[in-house]
Amino acid sequence: MSNTWQEEVAAETRAGGRISDRFIVDKVRTAVLTQRLPPGTRLPEVALGEIFGVSRSVVRKALTRLAADHVVSQQPNQVARVRAPSIEETRETFAARRLVEGEVAALLAGGASPALLEEIAALVDREAEAHARGNEPARIEHSLAIHHLLAEHSPNRVLGAMLTDLILRTSIVIALYKRAGLASCYLAEDHPALLAHLRSGDGEAARRGIHDHLRALEGLLDLTTRESRIDLMAILGQREGAAMSLGKE
Repeated sequence: MSNTWQEEVAAETRAGGRISDRFIVDKVRTAVLTQRLPPGTRLPEVALGEIFGVSRSVVRKALTRLAADHVVSQQPNQVARVRAPSIEETRETFAARRLVEGEVAALLAGGASPALLEEIAALVDREAEAHARGNEPARIEHSLAIHHLLAEHSPNRVLGAMLTDLILRTSIVIALYKRAGLASCYLAEDHPALLAHLRSGDGEAARRGIHDHLRALEGLLDLTTRESRIDLMAILGQREGAAMSLGKE
């Protein structure tokens, strides 16, 4: 992200006078979506409160929102964690997203506005540029933005809402199961091809393109679990000072 933690906090404070639970939700969700906060990561209320400078009640509200969005899991008397979907759920999630996003792309083909097509084209270019620079977090953000645009502009709003949820779920499982040593899940030809299908109005080609894209992504996964240690302050706080390294156990 371009802004520092201090700048974001200052902007939030100017807007509402305090850090809100929504601000925390957005920060955690973004860290998950950009694969900087892997599944299984512990999210202690005290640590989050110190990072964001808020009370535990604000943190609890944020965690409740994140649980409702399937970003974190909460169990009674246990520390909340970033969700760690099972292998079976991973496969089911990809299958569901292929069905939903394939249909959305087919509906949009030939009917997308010039403004939407221009926005997608700009994101396709930015994704390629970020990959060329080796900026994987930025590349992921641009890639996600392309798919979120499809969801936001879906002619069928129910499918659009379903796709928004599935994009988040697949992003989580990619973060969990991406093969060790794989620098990027970038599939260079897929998004330009999708844009061409949307422009040409070939709905079936758009559908097939989405199906192939998601199968290729799923094929890059290593469906085994891995352990890691996470520095919450470095990921969410971006402040100088003592780090809070928290394992997944």
